[in-house]
Order: sequence, then structure tokens, then C-alpha cells
Amino acid sequence: MKLCHTDIFLHSAAAKQLAEFIENRRQKWAGQQAELPGVIDFEDYEQELHKLVMLLECELVKEELSRYDVTAEEITVEKKTYRKGRCSAETYLTAVGCVSVDRHLYVGLDAKDKILCPLELRSGMIGGYFTPSAARQGAFAMAHLTPGESERLFAEIGNMLPSRSSLDRLTKAISPHWETHRATWEAQLRQAETVPAHADVLAISVDGVMAPMRGADKQEKAEEPGKHASGPTGYKEVGCGTVSLYDREAARLQTVRYARMPESRKATLQQQLETEVASILALRPNLRRIHLADGARDNWRLMNDIETQLPVPLEPPLEIVDYYHACEHLKRGSDAAWGESTPESKLYFDRLKAKLKETDGGAKLIIRVLRFQSSTAKGNRRKRLEAELTYFRNQQHRMNYPEYIRLNLPIASGVMEASCKTLVTQRMKRSGMAWTKDGGQAILTLRSLIQSNRWHSAWPLLSADFRKPIKISKLYKSKSIKTHKTQPITFAAFQLIQIPNYRSLPLAG
Repeated sequence: MKLCHTDIFLHSAAAKQLAEFIENRRQKWAGQQAELPGVIDFEDYEQELHKLVMLLECELVKEELSRYDVTAEEITVEKKTYRKGRCSAETYLTAVGCVSVDRHLYVGLDAKDKILCPLELRSGMIGGYFTPSAARQGAFAMAHLTPGESERLFAEIGNMLPSRSSLDRLTKAISPHWETHRATWEAQLRQAETVPAHADVLAISVDGVMAPMRGADKQEKAEEPGKHASGPTGYKEVGCGTVSLYDREAARLQTVRYARMPESRKATLQQQLETEVASILALRPNLRRIHLADGARDNWRLMNDIETQLPVPLEPPLEIVDYYHACEHLKRGSDAAWGESTPESKLYFDRLKAKLKETDGGAKLIIRVLRFQSSTAKGNRRKRLEAELTYFRNQQHRMNYPEYIRLNLPIASGVMEASCKTLVTQRMKRSGMAWTKDGGQAILTLRSLIQSNRWHSAWPLLSADFRKPIKISKLYKSKSIKTHKTQPITFAAFQLIQIPNYRSLPLAG
């Protein structure tokens, strides 16, 4: 392949600025002595170069975006007819900054119809402001950070500069699209995945975490006999669930995480977990199934309801109480029996904890010890011991840890606990926060997709839903579609760096 030089008139001001900047820097270096290389500050060069490249990219994006505009007398979108209205300029946020583009608007024949912008529908503009690439970056940042933190992050990176209010609106614009197609899109994500060949165990876990809710002035649950309402005023329970696969050595292979804002009986969460497990069993029906959770009654009810909708397994699913939750109750019982954090309490706790994990019938032994200590205690001490004794009696059949270990089954729900923390607590329980159901779910959905390694597959589904086909119903007399025209940019951007004179660029021949 030969290269030849051809004079090309660059109509782009940004391209000229970039070429001049590169040439000026080369000339400055050429005039410096070899022993003084630090005269030209490299960081300043990086920042200025990045700024000029972004200006050039903005011009290119603006030119391309303008091509998505349509001018016709009438258009049809989703079987509705719209007539051409006015033309006006609008500013959009791209991944490299804002661009202003002239575009045409269309009005519906029905006064109730919304005004449409073909440019936005054809290009897949999100929230009427973000280009798809900018929206993806903004949504990813918002999944991890608050709007203010995201705003500062983008300012530091130095590309696009979204405001905190626009970032907040972005997640709320995305979420309804996901919720509308949630079941279908989740099914598509599952179809693209496989079950590891060495998977041996499928574990379902459910839990909840209290989150501050806007307008929530009542406690989440009414009091039950012998129990207090679950949660402080202004908080409600966010449901979390995981489906994990383990190999024969109890090593975790993969986990899918879900989180749903407060709802009755965690109905949506149950449906998501049920379809997730069913899709795995359709590929590997012989996986050993276990239910792994703390002692909360509602968690076991939900997992049992899921199980009734699944194919009958060869072996009944094993129910396992998280070992570390059991140890927490054992610690409370030890403190009630032998004193808060005393040497004697620590000694008995360590001994009983080892028995629970390593000795068959360990749970029965703990029940005998707590029953004896309760019989000799009085007042509040006895009340505390009775509470822990009740817990171990109710959960005894789920505490056969030595047998679970021999079968190489997981005995701890650390994945579930971590999911509650990372999905909900770290993002939604900061000082002064209070959430609406829709606003909170927008964040939880993004975090669930990211933590389940489904973000890269899920975003194309979301982005495509913002693009709508435009059909020309009635042309102008010229019988052609008029599109907004801009002065074309004809240059090879990367060749500017190699040729000092930007008016003479090499072309491939």
C-alpha cells in the first residue's frame, strides 16, 4: 500500500486547532536543547491535547447526530400520525460534552399526543438529553455513587459534565423501560448464559435489609406475639435474593443477585428467583438444591413457595441455617448465662461453637446447656436465655453442620449477607437519604445487573428500547426526505499527528 499527499481543505475549526497545537509543540521541542527536556510540562500537554481532541470529537458527533433529523410533511410512529411542526436547536449531552443540534419537531393529530422529535427517536436519545454512550456511563456511575459524587467524578475525568440533577433524572428515565420488559429481558439474559459443567450444588438464599423510605412513618410489620415490630420508624424492608452455584468442593462458581424495593410478601423477588432457578434446572436438573438463610420465618416461607413451583428433585432440598447467624445467637445465650463478654462466657462460647460445627447432635447439646442455664436464671437474664433457647429449638433441624460439611455443602450465607450490604446498604443507607419506591428500584436494578455480571448484556436491551422506527407518511413535492445538513468534515484525524502541515494529508492509495 502506498501513501501519497493530497491537499484537503479542512472545514473543521477543531481539526485546525488540533493540527496547529501539534505542530506548535513539535516546534517548541525542536527548539529546546537536549539537556532541558522539562521545560515543556507534560501534564499541561496531556490536558490541552485531550481538550482539543474532545472538541474535534464533538464536531464529528454533532455532524453525525444531525443526520438523524427528518423533514417530511407527515410521519408515522407506532401507528400514529404526526405532522411537521417547528424547527429549533437543542443541546444534548454526549460522552465528550454537550452539542447543540437543529432538529424538527412533530405534533400529533390528537391534541393529547406528545410532541415527537425524530432525531431523538432514531438515535436512541435517553431522557431527551443523554446520547446512548453518555447515558451508559452516567447510569453506571449512578449505580455506585450519589448524584453529587457522580458529578464530581465526571468533572475530574474531564469528558462530559452532567449535572447531579440530570444524572438523577437519567436513572428514573431508564427504570420504567426495564420494569416494562423486565421478565422478557431477564429471560433473554439467562438464555445467553450457561451452567458450568462442574457445578454440583444450587443454593437459594433470601434476606432483607431495612432502608429509609420517604413518607414511611410506620414500622414495616405489626407486632407479633412475643416480638417487636421489625425496624425503626421511617424504614421498610428491601428484599434481597441470590442464586448461587457451587462445585463439589463447595467453591462458589457464580451468583446472580436480585433486590426489590418493599412490597407485599416480596412477590416480585420470589418470581425472579423462581424463574432463575427454573432456567438453571432446565439445563442441569440433577443439581443438588439447598436453601440457605438466617432464621427469619418469612425467608423460609418464600423459599418453600419457590420450591413448590419447581420440578420435584431426586432428593428433597436441604434447609441450612447460616452457621454464623447461629453463632450470633449462641454468643447472646453465652453472655446471658455467664455474663457479658466475661472470660467464662468466651470460654463456653468457643467450646459450644466448635461442638455445633464439628459434632453430630451439636445443636441438641446447646439446647440442653441453654435449658439448664435458663432453669437457674431469673428476671431479664432468664428472658434472654429463653429467647435464644426458642431460636435453637425452632432451627435445630437446619443445624446439622457436620453432615453438611461431609457432603461439601456451604453452611454460611456470606454471599447473601454481602449482597444485602453491597446492593442496598452501601448505596441507599447514607446520612440523610430517603427513597421513593421507584427511585430506589432504579438504583437497585442497575446494581443487581452489574453485580450479577449482566451489565454488558443488559445495556444493549435497554438502549435499543429508546430507538423507535420512523415511517414517512407524506413527502414534500420533491418526493425526498430532507435531512438537516452540516458542513462535512473531510480529514483523517489520526494523520494530523504525523503531518506537520494540516493542509496536506496522506491518503491510502
